[in-house]
Parts: sequence; C-alpha cells; structure tokens
Amino acid sequence: MLWTSLAGILFILAGFLLFKYARIWWHLTESWKSYRADGPSDLFLLSTKAGGICMALVGLVILVLPF
Repeated sequence: MLWTSLAGILFILAGFLLFKYARIWWHLTESWKSYRADGPSDLFLLSTKAGGICMALVGLVILVLPF
C-alpha cells in the first residue's frame, strides 16, 4: 500500500511538472537537436501537456485503485 501510494504521488507530480513546465522540458530534451529552433512547436507543447495530464490521471488511478 505504501509503494502504490508513493508511485501514485510521483506520477501526479511528474504529470503536473510536464504540464506546467513544457517549455523547460523542451529545452532540456530537444533544443540541442536543432540550431535554428527558437522554441518548441505548438504540437510539442500540446502533446507534452496532454502527456502530463494523462500521467497525472494514471497517478490518480494508482492512488484510488487499492481501495
């Protein structure tokens, strides 16, 4: 029960961070691949934020599932 709660909280936290800081995630992971890109594309921001929401929802399911 402790491990599932911890995993759920970590998933929710990671999802929130992906949603909130999508631009910083792009700078950390993708900016080095292009010398011309000034910032992330709209599609990258949208998909990263959608992934963050999905990750937070998975974390919520992990927290609720044992009950």
